[in-house]
Amino acid sequence: MAERKLIRIKQKKEGRIFQMRIAGLAFRNGHLLVHRATHETIWTIPGGRAEIGETSEQTLVREMQEELGVAATVLRLLWSVENFFHYEGADFHEYGLYYLMEIPESFPFHPSAIVHRNTDGKNELEFRWVEATKAALAALDLPPYFLAEQIEDLPESPRHLVWHDGDLDRSIIGKA
Repeated sequence: MAERKLIRIKQKKEGRIFQMRIAGLAFRNGHLLVHRATHETIWTIPGGRAEIGETSEQTLVREMQEELGVAATVLRLLWSVENFFHYEGADFHEYGLYYLMEIPESFPFHPSAIVHRNTDGKNELEFRWVEATKAALAALDLPPYFLAEQIEDLPESPRHLVWHDGDLDRSIIGKA
């Protein structure tokens, strides 16, 4: 297998990391697909880091094949996000692209149970569907937290956000 060239830069002395992440929102029966590493309490939108030389849509299709074992269909870009957050002792600056996507109906659905498990590197991942409402996402601990605020009113055209998790007053939401 060829060496992977993930877009990630570490500044060890400063404890900062820059990365590019691509994620996809899949909906079914009024629910949104989410996942987490089993050692964590937070959930996230399925996706992963982009690789040098691939488009963001190619990244999303590759990640869904790796994590879910299905061919995703990328529909449209919802948000481009400059996301600033603290995680595992480091300050992250993440450039994220969040797409609306479809996954095949053959992928399992249950309104409350874990529907899929997979190993990604050293992490055990679990996937579930959660009701696609502000209240359900807020209760789930799903960063970046703007998702809960906007899940019931997805943008018709791409929007650009600068987001500082943990400090809602510093977050800026604007049009791309």
